[in-house]
Amino acid sequence: MPRPTLEFWYDFASTYSYLSAMRVETLAQEAGVTLLWRPFLLGPIFAAQGLTTSPFNQFPGKGQYMWRDLEREAARLKLPFYRPQTFPQNSVGAARIALVGVEPGWAPAFTRGAFAAQFGGGRDIGDPATLADVLEDLGLDADAVMAQAQAEPNKLRLRRMVEEAQARGIFGAPAFVAEDREMFWGNDRLEQALDWVVAQARRSGLPV
Repeated sequence: MPRPTLEFWYDFASTYSYLSAMRVETLAQEAGVTLLWRPFLLGPIFAAQGLTTSPFNQFPGKGQYMWRDLEREAARLKLPFYRPQTFPQNSVGAARIALVGVEPGWAPAFTRGAFAAQFGGGRDIGDPATLADVLEDLGLDADAVMAQAQAEPNKLRLRRMVEEAQARGIFGAPAFVAEDREMFWGNDRLEQALDWVVAQARRSGLPV
């Protein structure tokens, strides 16, 4: 019988998506839940809300709190943390690459590598060289993958991901969406999202 699923929607420029990406796969496996990786872009969604940048930049007090909170959470989760000089970084290239890796199965590893490079190592994921290094660390042909990522069919695929996120009512990242379309927003809702999926599965008689 199929296992219950949970969608993980994330933007590579999102600070709290970093915390989730580094732990979500292990937690999902422990819960008996199949994880569906959904890289997308928050920029168009923010623009539709009338924002010209991240809310953490738009509202300095909120941003100041976020950076301190991220330091605390990274320390609690034993994750390296480096505040990038530019925020938010250009995450388009990383998102396109991650989409290429969904079907062959290396999207999770690439996602963790790109997040670690940015928020753990202070590198710029808007720089193709950074993304190429992450791909090469995974033993992949960086030139071939990046060419596929920049091809028009994949660009269209990312645009459709953003449209789907908007249609789902997703307004921030990370967001976790259950099969019944119940949505949970934020890294601090990851465990709750998994608990919901497991409870729903048990009521439906699925194995967990």
